[in-house]
Formats: sequence, C-alpha cells, structure tokens
Amino acid sequence: MSASSWEGFVIDNLLAAAPERTIASFYRTAAGAKIDFLLEIPGHGLWAIEVKRSLSGRPEKGFYIACQDLKPDKQFVVNSGLEPYPINAATTAIGVPALALMLSSLTI
Repeated sequence: MSASSWEGFVIDNLLAAAPERTIASFYRTAAGAKIDFLLEIPGHGLWAIEVKRSLSGRPEKGFYIACQDLKPDKQFVVNSGLEPYPINAATTAIGVPALALMLSSLTI
C-alpha cells in the first residue's frame, strides 16, 4: 500500500468513527508547518493527527511547529500498530483501530 493510500485509508476510517458534527481539515503553511489531519470535535476540542505507515514513525519538525500554532487539545501519530505508546508528553502513537474506537466512544 502506498503512503497516499495508507493516509486515505486512515482518514476514511477515522472520519467514519468520529462523532456527528465533527469538522475535518488539514493545516499547511508556506514555511513547512503541517498537520495531516485535524478533527474539531464538538465538546472535545481540536485533535491533531499525523499519519505514518511504520510502527516507529515520528512526526517531523513541521508537525510540532503546527501544533505550537494551533494548540490542539490532543496530538496523535496514527501508525500501523496495535498498542498505543507515548512519543512525548503531548503526543501519542496509536493504531487506527484504537483511535477509531476512541472516536466512536465520544459523546457530544
């Protein structure tokens, strides 16, 4: 599966699991700050999501700069794994099934 196919798969699955009235977008600046996928979830704030295919994929500097700009309530790196683990104090690596379950269990 190509990187763009993986990203599309992740986005489709997370959107399907997100609560109604969730607004999806992305963030990119000319200076290189970027977030692959943003979810603005009523009652739960802004979630920043970076999509990586590998289990050990880490966000690039642009993700952290974008997070400083937007100050999301939650930060995730979605990977192909099953077990979540912390990347740092603010960012969690998580698999698609676990994040989809988290989104589908939110109440608004």
